Amino acid sequence: MLDFFISPAHAEGGVGAGGGIAQIVMLVGFVLIFYFLLWRPQAKRAKQHKQLINGLSKGDEIVIGGGLLGRVTSVSDDSEFITMEISEGTEVSVQKNAVAAVLPKGTLKSI
Repeated sequence: MLDFFISPAHAEGGVGAGGGIAQIVMLVGFVLIFYFLLWRPQAKRAKQHKQLINGLSKGDEIVIGGGLLGRVTSVSDDSEFITMEISEGTEVSVQKNAVAAVLPKGTLKSI
């Protein structure tokens, strides 16, 4: 009864030797594309950000992910937080991972 709606599938000749090799080449190609376009650049950015965080020192002028600018007043190696002065007399604690960039010296005075 179902044969009326669905035509039966019949196997044709066997799979040639080139069919399997072509699939392996395509799979390797996708893996290489994934590596060079996604994984490698992301790992490079993560390494640069980790170096930026480890290089923070007192007096550095930084910008955090939310766009807040300030000067580092204390950094502790064992903690994941830094203290940042956003204006005279106003200090906030910020996670080290929130630091987006270290600004050149004197940037805060020019703003």
